[in-house]
Amino acid sequence: MNLLRIHHDRTPFLLHRTAPRHPRLPSPPLPRPPRLRSRPVSASLSLSAICSFRARGVSKRAAPAYGDGKGESLDGESVEMEEDLSVDGVVYQNTLRLVECSMFAALSGLVYFLSNSLSIENYFGCFFGLPIVISSMRWGIAAGRKTMVATAVLLLVLSGPLKALTYLLMHGLLGLTIGSLWRLGASWGASIFICTLVRALCAMGYVLISSFLIRENILDLITINLHASISFLFTASGINTVPSMNLIYAIFGGVLLLNSIFLVFLLHLLYSVFLARLGMRTSLKLPRWLEKAL
Repeated sequence: MNLLRIHHDRTPFLLHRTAPRHPRLPSPPLPRPPRLRSRPVSASLSLSAICSFRARGVSKRAAPAYGDGKGESLDGESVEMEEDLSVDGVVYQNTLRLVECSMFAALSGLVYFLSNSLSIENYFGCFFGLPIVISSMRWGIAAGRKTMVATAVLLLVLSGPLKALTYLLMHGLLGLTIGSLWRLGASWGASIFICTLVRALCAMGYVLISSFLIRENILDLITINLHASISFLFTASGINTVPSMNLIYAIFGGVLLLNSIFLVFLLHLLYSVFLARLGMRTSLKLPRWLEKAL
């Protein structure tokens, strides 16, 4: 028997789609973790230590890692934030007050600026103090003062210091006085008397400022013309008397007060009707005849 005889393998050669499996290599043995020798519990553990452990670790709640250490938690902060942002919350009310005062100031400033530019100030002059009165009645005297100051600053930017000062003397201070007195619950008699004095003083201040700006004494011109008119009336009526300057000043002050009191009364009447239509009738202290009319 010839052992060196070559045998031909006639088995067909088949191609498989899948790659032939490789024999698994033996994985190295995993190192065993070292055994931890448990120490025997000492039998000297007293009953008082066990009781104290239960009382501390189980029943007591851990203090939060934030806050001021007075029991403040995240749930409490979220609840407080929701309360502040609610309709009756402090943050919501402060934001609403700021927005309303800003809108009233912008409205007053733009209306005054446009009315001066178009020369229609005499037709809308009675409405310039109304936003200040509404702000004072809704949010307090401080809100009305802020509305007046914001309007004056806006006019200072748009038209200059003269227009801003004119607004303050002729409309702003009077509106703030009316709103403040109504907010404090003053009667119509006291409100009309005080507002008349404020209007007269503001008118005198406006005349003095105008005299300084145009370099002419307007008060002197007014008194001279008034003296000439009264002298003509005396001469026409057969009175041979020259009026004194004290009489001229008294007549001038009386006419100024009469003009102011009529204007203040009309503003009280107009603003009362507007506030009553806006749903603020309960916060007004109106006379009986006006309550019956409304």
